[in-house]
Amino acid sequence: MGALSSQVGRLRTATDDLLAFAPVIAAGEPWPLSEMFGPEPEASWGPPELLAHVEEFLPYWMGEIERVLAAPAEAPASFGRIATDPLRIGVIGRDRSLPLRELVARIRSEGARVASRLDELTEAEAARVGTHPTRGELTVREMLEPFLVGHLEGHVVQLREILDAPR
Repeated sequence: MGALSSQVGRLRTATDDLLAFAPVIAAGEPWPLSEMFGPEPEASWGPPELLAHVEEFLPYWMGEIERVLAAPAEAPASFGRIATDPLRIGVIGRDRSLPLRELVARIRSEGARVASRLDELTEAEAARVGTHPTRGELTVREMLEPFLVGHLEGHVVQLREILDAPR
């Protein structure tokens, strides 16, 4: 068992839960693309935007964890971004037009890869510290809730609500 086994189990479950919606999403195609999909309060996401976001953030945040792990312990790495990051918004804008099967395949692959890598981390690695631009110093373990595990679980709930809402 890895140092992060509880969070890894939750990440795997959330990935499976999200992927289980693929047939329902496919049955509802074509989904309209949202006019506003950035951080503005009036933005709204449908399945294309949500799936594009998930397939983007899984490798992004794993890369940021690797950045923290690779930095010297005496000089913690700066990591992360904020919701208004133009690259984040641009990738969602680009990838939301990909076919559903591609987004689902990317989420399946990245979810498994990220979970596998996190499962390898030792207690010392889970305790490594990096500095986020707004949240300050966080350990790798603390990064998982807002950026990976809890984040993905929140999007599973959001997707369920989107699919349950009248169109």
